[in-house]
Amino acid sequence: MNIGLYSGTFDPIHRGHLALAQAAQERFTLGRIYFVPTGNPPHKQRQPLTPFAHRYAMVVLATMAEKTFVPSLLEAPGAAPVGGKKTAAVPEVNYSIDTVQRLKQTLKKADRLFFLIGIDAFNDIAKWHQAEALFRECPFIVASRPGYSLADVANALPERLRPKAAVTKPFAKQPAQGDLVLPGVTVHLLDGVQQNVSATSIREAVSGKKSLAKFVDPAVGEYIRKMGLYQSGRP
Repeated sequence: MNIGLYSGTFDPIHRGHLALAQAAQERFTLGRIYFVPTGNPPHKQRQPLTPFAHRYAMVVLATMAEKTFVPSLLEAPGAAPVGGKKTAAVPEVNYSIDTVQRLKQTLKKADRLFFLIGIDAFNDIAKWHQAEALFRECPFIVASRPGYSLADVANALPERLRPKAAVTKPFAKQPAQGDLVLPGVTVHLLDGVQQNVSATSIREAVSGKKSLAKFVDPAVGEYIRKMGLYQSGRP
């Protein structure tokens, strides 16, 4: 089975996240996509996050209509049950390489895991913990958007995996589409799935007491309202 791992703060999960997952599911016939709210991501150490319980609850609500979308406690504080089994305690800081390896331990040998990510986040991938090892663990599915070229994708790779400038130069005029396959790297690019929605726009809508219908699933919008989340633009 082809399986997707979609990790993020999901603060909150919105229609853009779901559009990426749906597009990846259709193109790569993903039989299951794990939505993994990050517990304590290293790149968000100085930014306040909504408590994990709220973010996980919103993921559950947003994915209820799609049986192949699975809310995951893989990075929940404490022990994270996956597939009905207990895994090792989650570390204080969550690194994607550890999350991928822990999930793979629960999968069958015939399963193939894909890492789902948006292109803005992918742009910083070289700064991630053990980024080279992460590319060896599984292929990436990256949601592209206008303004990015294939050269941008190649140049975002960790230095030792990055092709030479002479190789990437012709890619500068090519939009970020198709597949990028290099030694130790497989990146599949999804175009046409970008939606004009962000966590910032959601916070602004909440602060202005505007409808969240165009940003999030109705159940998520109702949860945000009932729990009083993101008031004054803050968690």
